[in-house]
Amino acid sequence: MAWVQRWNFIERARLERELWDAFERGEPIEQLVEDCAPGFRRDVWSTTVVRIRRIERMMRDQQQP
Repeated sequence: MAWVQRWNFIERARLERELWDAFERGEPIEQLVEDCAPGFRRDVWSTTVVRIRRIERMMRDQQQP
């Protein structure tokens, strides 16, 4: 059963990286999540988009004097 958990972790990291790459290219990540079919990818992307926006907000707030 441990190998399934490891594979899940690797697959989750790969999907998170896909969304981060889309964010870095300037793509509308919320729209990508909306257009994604229900399933594991959408679950991962839904949580990742929240994290990306939170980090983006923190970085923007730190840059302001």
